[in-house]
Amino acid sequence: MSVHKQEVKRITTHQLQEMKNRGEKIAMLTAYDYSMAKLIDGAGIDVILVGDSASNVMAGHETTLPITLDQMIYHAASVVRAVKRALVIVDLPFGTYQGSSGEALRSSIRIMKEAGAHAVKLEGGSEVKDSIERILSAGIPVMGHLGLTPQSIYKFGTYSVRAKEEAEAQKLIEDAQLLEQCGCFGIVLEKIPAALARKVAETVHIPIIGIGAGPDVDGQVLVMQDMLGITQEFKPRFLRRYADLNSIVTGAVNQYVADVKAKDFPNEEEKY
Repeated sequence: MSVHKQEVKRITTHQLQEMKNRGEKIAMLTAYDYSMAKLIDGAGIDVILVGDSASNVMAGHETTLPITLDQMIYHAASVVRAVKRALVIVDLPFGTYQGSSGEALRSSIRIMKEAGAHAVKLEGGSEVKDSIERILSAGIPVMGHLGLTPQSIYKFGTYSVRAKEEAEAQKLIEDAQLLEQCGCFGIVLEKIPAALARKVAETVHIPIIGIGAGPDVDGQVLVMQDMLGITQEFKPRFLRRYADLNSIVTGAVNQYVADVKAKDFPNEEEKY
C-alpha cells in the first residue's frame, strides 16, 4: 500500500485576499534561482517575486532596465521548479508592456507558459491601464506596482522617496483605486511615506505589499540578497539585514583557499 505524502497547500491570490481580510500579514521575498527559491519556499515564505532586480543582483547592471524577457523567463522557470507552496509572481521587464497592450499580453503569456509562473507584476497606474486589462482578459493574474517605480528611474532621476507632494500623493491613491477596479489582485508600494501607504491600504480592498512603505500595509517584500547581507553597498533605511552571508561566504572561501594551499584539503578521510 502506497503512503501518500502530505500535499503542501499552495498559496493562491485568493488566499492573499483572505489574509488581508483577517489581518494576517503577507511575507514576500525575491528569488531568481532554483537553490535559493527552494530554501525560502521551505522556510515558509508566502510569495516569491522573481523581480527584475535580477538585473542588479544577478547580472550586475546599474538599473533594472537592461534585463530581457528571455532572461526573466529563465530566472522564473528556475524558481518555479523549486517551489511547492509559495505564489510565484514575475516582473514584466522594461519595454515588454509599455508599448502596446498586445505586446503586454504576449509577454505575459510567454511568462505563464514558458516559466509556469502564477502571476505577473508591472509598474505604473493609469498609463498602463490598457495593458493590465488586456492581460487580465486572458485570465492572467496581475499585481500592480506604485510609488518608486525603478523602471522609470531616468524619468525621476533619483531613487528617493516618492509621493511626498500632495498632487503626487493624490495621484497615487487614485492609481491604486484604478488598479483595484481593473482587477489587479494586489499592489506593491515602494518607498513612499508610511502615512500615505496606510491610507492606500485602508482605501483599497486588495492586498498592499510595502517595501519602504511603513508597517501599516498588508505585507512586506525585500530583495533576498539585501536581507541576507550578501549585498553590502545598498543601505536604505527600510532594509533590515537578517544575516551577514557576505562575511560567512568570504570566511569559508578564505579557509578553503588556505587549506588547499597548505595541502590540508583533501585529507586522509576525504580521499578514495
